[in-house]
Amino acid sequence: MKAVVYEGPRQVSVKDVPDARIERPTDVLVRITSANICGSDLHMYEGRTDFESGRWFGHENMGQVVEVGIGVDKVQVGDWVVLPFNISCGHCKNCERQLTNYCLTAQPEPNMAGAAYGFADMGPYGGGQAELLRVPWGDFNCLRLGEDAEQRQTDYVMLADIFPTGYHATEMAGVQPGDQTVIYGAGPVGLMAALSATIRGASKVMVVDRHPDRLRLAESIGAIAIDDSKADPVQVVLDETMGLGADNGCECVGYQAHDPDGQEQPNLTMNRLVASVRFTGKIGNVGVFVPQDPGAGDELAKQGKLAFDYGMFWFKGQHIGSGQAPVKKYNRQLRDLIAAGKAEPSFIVSHELPLDRAPEAYEHFDKRDEGWTKVVLHPAMAGAGA
Repeated sequence: MKAVVYEGPRQVSVKDVPDARIERPTDVLVRITSANICGSDLHMYEGRTDFESGRWFGHENMGQVVEVGIGVDKVQVGDWVVLPFNISCGHCKNCERQLTNYCLTAQPEPNMAGAAYGFADMGPYGGGQAELLRVPWGDFNCLRLGEDAEQRQTDYVMLADIFPTGYHATEMAGVQPGDQTVIYGAGPVGLMAALSATIRGASKVMVVDRHPDRLRLAESIGAIAIDDSKADPVQVVLDETMGLGADNGCECVGYQAHDPDGQEQPNLTMNRLVASVRFTGKIGNVGVFVPQDPGAGDELAKQGKLAFDYGMFWFKGQHIGSGQAPVKKYNRQLRDLIAAGKAEPSFIVSHELPLDRAPEAYEHFDKRDEGWTKVVLHPAMAGAGA
């Protein structure tokens, strides 16, 4: 089968790799029809992780079931399914508590938790930016879709990661009806957090970024766009909230945050959130931070540490929730919102491309080029497609 293979920093190719296949009775084999490029793929693409050359990416996947193991009871050949990026067993202590993002069974390292498709330090599993994908514990991990799945792939594929991740940010931030919410980052996850805050009834959603195309998308769903290259975003949030600060906030950028001058500053968004959110407010952090980052520009960041404004955070009595999203906790109800026409996460999609154009897509998406907001790869699409 063909897959998007990592060759080294900022180098990917589309080449033949061994076919995914049923390996255990509980496996499901899916023909991938849509696979997103995710912002967290870029950490690996840029060589900022220990992702091994020769492996292939892809943790935002959906498609049609083509084979099931003899231990699969529910999922059937022909079903359209979307796969949580978290690979989880469904029966360990964490899975039983809905913490499928920290599955103890799927992660082979005994001192770690959590697994994913095609991702550094999250198990040996192949990614879905490929023609086929093996899904372990298929009955548990496959979310079956309705009759409109094939026609609405750009909506449903967002259930694999970014829509539940954005929703998880608002859940950890405690967004309630009438709240004023600030979101740092208008990438795909930040835009999903803005959509989720709106769904949860926030009266005012403010989104901080500096890319005009992303800010326009935030405005398209009713959010207030704040360009931090033109104004101090903390002051703008205070001005929008009578000087009190937002009720809650979401961090959707992560450790590669940059200031407007292009200097990497991994503590930038977290400290701005402390300043932007009011006393006793909550912060949901889903932007990726890592235990070590040899490519960082300062010694603290190389050790995965931040110069965090903990004194002000403590003084204001704030709370932080952090970590990857337990996708299965949310994907069923978010699927039903899509099916009912109450949510259309595909508004962020800028490009639908065949698999063989993945190298071009990675290059543009990594550079944050104008108009490249979210790329969906379609393995079955003709190579000349656009």
